[in-house]
Amino acid sequence: MYQTYTLVINQPPDSNLLYFVFFATLSSYSFHWYLTSHSEVASVRIEWTNKHRYIHVILFFIGITGTSFYFFALIQHWFWLALSAVITFLYSAPKIPQKHFRALRKVAVGKTIFLSFVWMYATTILPVVISGKSWQPPVILFVLSRFFLVYAICILFDFRDRKDDKAAGIRSMITWFSEKGIDTLFSLSLIVFAVASLLLLRYGYSVKAVCFLLIPGILTGLFYKSGKRSLDDLFFYFLLDGLMMLSALLMIIFGI
Repeated sequence: MYQTYTLVINQPPDSNLLYFVFFATLSSYSFHWYLTSHSEVASVRIEWTNKHRYIHVILFFIGITGTSFYFFALIQHWFWLALSAVITFLYSAPKIPQKHFRALRKVAVGKTIFLSFVWMYATTILPVVISGKSWQPPVILFVLSRFFLVYAICILFDFRDRKDDKAAGIRSMITWFSEKGIDTLFSLSLIVFAVASLLLLRYGYSVKAVCFLLIPGILTGLFYKSGKRSLDDLFFYFLLDGLMMLSALLMIIFGI
């Protein structure tokens, strides 16, 4: 979000929105992981969750409380905030042990898209809408760049979870496609990401800023083959998750 305010909006971040996204993330992650109690492959993360499920309950209610408070602080933008909640819920809904929600497993083709979109939405679209920034071509290109980077990263997460999703009857593009099809989808995502990022040069973005945007995508491509074979929680929750914020961190370090 810092990156959006710095490169696109050109003003300091809205503190109410920062806190809203923080608490919303805390509640949605706690809700999702509370419902994730089984894995077809060994996972330290799942084992920890099963032993400490009460922590997710506590964090969920802390998150909901904070989210509600800052929702009312931004109540004039209620529609856009509520939309983010709906998209987030659609990602975790198939895990709810109730027949109506379980039925979503058969139609959850966009599972990866929901997750990627909500991350992009919360960190780019929401700041733009709340700031009142007009939707000029560079804004759209930046949004596309962020979405397809996050989507490429999420493909690796879903590739790791294919066995779990198939066992649970959850249909997604990653369980539906062959491995070659997944490779093609990943490559196309990075190509769109790179093109959208490079086109920002036409709208006055510096070479340094665009290079910082491109670096996480380059690293994601380099990690792809090894990532498909990895089941290491540190690889996914430290390295890959870290790539989503790497370009913003580089901007802070090098003073953009």
